[in-house]
Amino acid sequence: MQFAVRTLAADLSIATMVIDANDATDARRQVEARGLFVSAVEPARGARAAALGRSGGKLSLVLFSQELLALLSAGLGIVESLEALLEKEATPGTRAVLERLLAGLREGKRFSSVLAEQPVLFPPLYIGIVRAAEGTSDLPRALARFIDYQQRIDVVRAKLVSAAIYPSILLLVGGGVSLFLMSYVVPRFAEVYQGAGRDLPWMSQMMLGWGAFASANGTLLAVSVLVLLAVTLFGVRHLLRSGGIARLLRRVPAIGERVRIYELSRLYLTLGMLTEGGITIVNAIETVQSMVSPGVRGNLAAARGAIESGLPLSDAFEANALTTPISLRMLRVGERTGEMGPMLTQSAAFYDGEIGRWIDRFTRTFEPLLMAAIGIVVGAIVVLLYMPIFDLAGDMS
Repeated sequence: MQFAVRTLAADLSIATMVIDANDATDARRQVEARGLFVSAVEPARGARAAALGRSGGKLSLVLFSQELLALLSAGLGIVESLEALLEKEATPGTRAVLERLLAGLREGKRFSSVLAEQPVLFPPLYIGIVRAAEGTSDLPRALARFIDYQQRIDVVRAKLVSAAIYPSILLLVGGGVSLFLMSYVVPRFAEVYQGAGRDLPWMSQMMLGWGAFASANGTLLAVSVLVLLAVTLFGVRHLLRSGGIARLLRRVPAIGERVRIYELSRLYLTLGMLTEGGITIVNAIETVQSMVSPGVRGNLAAARGAIESGLPLSDAFEANALTTPISLRMLRVGERTGEMGPMLTQSAAFYDGEIGRWIDRFTRTFEPLLMAAIGIVVGAIVVLLYMPIFDLAGDMS
């Protein structure tokens, strides 16, 4: 039987390998014999589902880090802090996670090793910064750095979500009104006008013809709409999982460059946090590779190979389209001063500011245009419905 084994080497590099073994214990033993630390062992298929079932709990990583940081800063040890969190916690799922962490620590394991045993709840990025902090005995600072990192990501994500809420509501309401008019109101008007014996405008005839068809085939149309919605949802989910949405957005002239800047911002911010935590840039890039989009992943792997061959970080990133003119200059300053981590973080902050300003400009322009488009569509339907009535009123006058 094959098992997917997630490993952590002495240089903090994380990898996943497939092992043929009799059971999970045999797979773990084979990997540990190679001098690697095993963080997770799962069947090759359905590994994530199995890991979720095994974890049996849930945890807000940012909240957990904030509470743990407060207790550590107050002078408590790691075991005492987790015991305090367990005492105040009432949620069964979170209590189960904390109990497993405490059990591992009481067995003499390192905190990073205990976290690595629950890879569904604690990602490699989190485990990596904790492991690096253990080498410097500065866990509170590492937790503070992760909290700041996550909050900065959440700020940009919140801006994107809030910018999308109002247009989504407009599209939903406008589409619902248009669908109601075309599926209910237009068929009723079509029945009224069928016996009128008058010549209707061409566009009114087309729309009323649709109304007659919808009235005669309502069930078929309803089923078709449901099937279309299901196919659309499936397609969107597939594109999200495969990164197709990002690839499509990159091809849009006005949006593509902003998508690239957003990806570079996340990349620089993550690399900056890891390098400030004491992780080498090569190991940091290896940790980040699983977090970026497929398009950036290939360029990042090529840049990592160039750095390993002796090329400076700025030149490797420039050669693989991972910089802008501003960030390239900042990276070169970081190389000269030896402050690459802070410089990566400052580059990400510069990008975040640019993205925020662009989102504000885009929403101020796009929302009025969207409202105007919806108003034109709904207004056109209503006008075409009432044009025969206007024509009749003119004859009567």
